Amino acid sequence: MSQADPAASPAHPVSTDLVLFVVPSVIWGTTWLAIKFQLGRVAPELSVGWRFAAAALLLVGWCLWRGIPLRFAPRQHAWLASLGVLLFGLNYVLVYRSEQHLASGLVAVLFSLLVFGNLLGARLVFGTPVPRAVLGGALVGVGGVALLFWPEVRGFRAGAGQAVGVAQGVGATVIASAGNLVSQRLFRGGVGVIPGTAVAMGWAALLVLGFCAVTGLPFAFDLRPGYVLSLAYLSAFGSVAAFVSFLTLVKRVGAGRSGYTAVVIPVVAMLASTLFEGYRWTMVAVLGMGLVLLGTVLVLRARGPG
Repeated sequence: MSQADPAASPAHPVSTDLVLFVVPSVIWGTTWLAIKFQLGRVAPELSVGWRFAAAALLLVGWCLWRGIPLRFAPRQHAWLASLGVLLFGLNYVLVYRSEQHLASGLVAVLFSLLVFGNLLGARLVFGTPVPRAVLGGALVGVGGVALLFWPEVRGFRAGAGQAVGVAQGVGATVIASAGNLVSQRLFRGGVGVIPGTAVAMGWAALLVLGFCAVTGLPFAFDLRPGYVLSLAYLSAFGSVAAFVSFLTLVKRVGAGRSGYTAVVIPVVAMLASTLFEGYRWTMVAVLGMGLVLLGTVLVLRARGPG
């Protein structure tokens, strides 16, 4: 069953793929700042539920306006629900909770390992070969991320709280990688990226908010401008714009190479921190930045599936 979807075009020049790579990398690199305004009065699970409920409504509204059908077979709904739980639900809940125990830089380092999960998963599930340039670029890039956040890496102590944070960060990475693989299967199988993402986000919101209701979490909402504005940004840009771009890229070039956004995102986060938080660069951080840029060039110039 194929859905009409303007994001799915049979012809896609490299320049378009580059845009699809840059858009989510830049947006998600700035969402680290926005997430800080989400932590506090509202439980992380509930904030995730509000975020993707708003994003789903925006995408459904777009589909209705453009006349894009939202009907799916029961089997497709099951897959879309799985995608929602993995990529938009449990993954984000664990990221939010991990940031309660660890510095955001260390969480970024853990999440950059997504690129290896995607490459290995694509190899095991789809039989996708891993070009040496892509693997080499991934190794160089992740090493660069570790140097960018070296103070957090060096300062890690395996205390109870930090150990929990690492477990949650690694769990989020594995779950996100599984979600990337599910999305590749779905969208290459004929499901439209935009309507499929709308429904998957709807499932994620329902399941996360349902979990909150079952576990007795209070349905709170923070009316302070910081929370409301950050929620709007995370919904419209961090969820709708970024995920539609990223999942279109996954459909086109596969989960393996698309996962390299997880390496570039922390670099953008550092640049945003420099602009808005007065971050001061060290020689180690500059070296890390150089390695990430080198890894990016290796991955983007590699030919063949990745």
